[in-house]
Amino acid sequence: MQAYAAYSTLGVVRNDNDKGVGMSLAKSLASVLDESPTPVERRPLTRMELKRLIESRIKKRVKEQYINGKFHDLLAKVIATPKILRDAYDCIRLDSNVDLASKTDDINFESMAEDLSIGGFDIKANTFSIATKGEKKEVLILPNLKLKVVQEAIKIVVKVVYRPHFSKISHGYRSGRGHRSALRYISKEICNLKWWFTLHVKKKVDATFFTKLISTMEEKIEDPSLYSILQNMFDAQVLNLDFGGFPKGQGLPQEGVLSPTLMNIYLDLFDQELYRMRMKYEALGEVNADKEKQHSTLRRWFRRQLKDDNNEDPDDEKSSLKLHACRFMDEIFVAISGSKVNALEVKSDIQKYLQNSLHLDMDVTEVLPIDSPRGIQFLGTVVRIGIRESPAVRAVHKLKDKVRLFALQKQEIWDVMAVRIGKKSLGHGLKKVKESEIKQLADSSSVLNQISHLRKAGMETDHWFKVLVKIWMQDVNAKAENSEEAVLAKYIAEPALPQELRDSFYNFQKHAEEYVLSETASTLALLPVSSSTSQSTTITEILAPVGVIKKRLVRYGLVNSEGYPRPISALILQDNIEIIDWFSGLVRRWLKWFSECTNFGELELLIMEQVRMSCIRTLAAKHRIHESEIEKRFESELSGIPSTQDLEVEMVNGQSDSWVFDEDEALNYGISHCGLCLLSLSRMVTPSRPCNCFIMGCLAAAPSVYTLHVMERQKFPGWKTGFSVSIHPSLNRRRIGLCKQHVKDLYMGHISLQSIDFGSWK
Repeated sequence: MQAYAAYSTLGVVRNDNDKGVGMSLAKSLASVLDESPTPVERRPLTRMELKRLIESRIKKRVKEQYINGKFHDLLAKVIATPKILRDAYDCIRLDSNVDLASKTDDINFESMAEDLSIGGFDIKANTFSIATKGEKKEVLILPNLKLKVVQEAIKIVVKVVYRPHFSKISHGYRSGRGHRSALRYISKEICNLKWWFTLHVKKKVDATFFTKLISTMEEKIEDPSLYSILQNMFDAQVLNLDFGGFPKGQGLPQEGVLSPTLMNIYLDLFDQELYRMRMKYEALGEVNADKEKQHSTLRRWFRRQLKDDNNEDPDDEKSSLKLHACRFMDEIFVAISGSKVNALEVKSDIQKYLQNSLHLDMDVTEVLPIDSPRGIQFLGTVVRIGIRESPAVRAVHKLKDKVRLFALQKQEIWDVMAVRIGKKSLGHGLKKVKESEIKQLADSSSVLNQISHLRKAGMETDHWFKVLVKIWMQDVNAKAENSEEAVLAKYIAEPALPQELRDSFYNFQKHAEEYVLSETASTLALLPVSSSTSQSTTITEILAPVGVIKKRLVRYGLVNSEGYPRPISALILQDNIEIIDWFSGLVRRWLKWFSECTNFGELELLIMEQVRMSCIRTLAAKHRIHESEIEKRFESELSGIPSTQDLEVEMVNGQSDSWVFDEDEALNYGISHCGLCLLSLSRMVTPSRPCNCFIMGCLAAAPSVYTLHVMERQKFPGWKTGFSVSIHPSLNRRRIGLCKQHVKDLYMGHISLQSIDFGSWK
């Protein structure tokens, strides 16, 4: 029947006596093939997909130059070609979130390629400096657009060469090995270790460093012309290779295009040395008693060869040492098992190698036990060892918390009622003072009449009452109390209450506290010791610096000294949507940086209670209307300040192109963790004073000129608070023109400060 139905659909019934069956079937099939399917509309490629497509084309060209174990003539055959330079220019435009179909800058790529081939490329850059009273002047040198195109092409080519050779312990500027992967590695691998410390490499790059970098690159790339142009860039100070001079992943102008790639190439020497250290220490590991006979003679011989002294006992204290390390650019985290002597020895070996072999200076923290309650700072977070309680223990603590909460609620009700009684008592006293002035109501036996002779002539009633209250407050020593509410409750309300009521309340609070302290111990004692449900486990906690963020919000002007949200005056002159985008960008950055932190719930409270309310009050100050009216009028726009749950759904489901683009740090280093900056409106653009957008690759007209404010000037390492850290002071209060789209992109984190051509105006 199925066959019959299939042939019937084609207009043919299977019949052996019908000689035209074959011909009819063929005609019917031919007519089916002629029917063209409905065209499927293809979605446009995302920014990341376009960059991957460009880099894949360049990768094919680079691999063609691989001969006899090295890459040859990369500058002449790959970089110095018009097509590759145009691809590098397109990558810069993609970083700037500019449509590739829009109008482009007037760049002659053929001429640039020819100049690069013959070594006649003119390195031009923009110099920014700040005036200082002393002889030392801070100078920042940024490449112009053409030089940045060349640097982008070199970066892509060099990255293709070295990407397969980087160590697994290195993170940052690598696909799948970014900020999150580094913290995940730490949280999974170091629970059972004993000691840890961090190193922050710092070095103002000199000729010795650059010479060693070139010699390292010569092991894989044979191209004197490439090294010559890199040397010229280094001499012109446009590579910005200083270690520790900027925080990683903030997208700051002084990072430079090539800086992260060259830093990873140089510090890969350290990664290789660290592997040799692990072989040295861990290959001498202690053999467990039950597995001692299973080890081969070759392994025991190998361990003996690595011994400095062959007569040394192979089961000494050093044998149990395990070494774990994680490097994010020039910030290094090291965790070690074994004794503290072992940890100090490893630390000393690492320092000697960095100083003697790599010629680098560093800031090193002391060796701390991993169970230290203060933890250790790494990547703008606090790494700390905590305890994950079992379900049974959590249930006990939940009961305890309920009792504590119930007692706290009763205490709050008691305090509120006591304050109300105290305030009414003050009002009653003022009423009695007024009645004492009326002869018909005056009571000659009252205390007020007895002290009335102390009242000065002409003194008003309110003034006289304030004098009496002041004398009373001095008598009870009110300055020793925390607040006026405490004075009213302690010295007016509570003494007036019945003694039985007071004793009953304080006995209840005492018994509740005793229950909270005793119930946990007694209930835990009832749990079976051998039960797996009653045993707690050790975990590694990654904590966001909430205390530091709160202080920064005060300094940045989002909240006042008492912690209440306030409007930001620098944003009032900007459009409503720009104000909301600024606050929304701060929230999104917090989610990217701290979404995997254990205490992220505390940041959620800051988002809802302080950041959102500061946005509402900024809009209220702009429009001069009440905050409740602002919430009603901008209800849909304020949804742009997303809740953390909404953003987590976007990241999981891939609904947001920006989040997907941010995941690959190798393609978008600097933008994925770019810091929020503060712009204030300087002036509107008029026909008499025109201005174009300063974003590289964008030729749109800028309707407004903004002033850049440097919120942070501290050196690395710094806490990640959402604001760009350590922007060069020469850029403070510098004016830049931006179109509406790129103001939004800069606020929301779709582009970074690296995309701005600060040399557009001199």
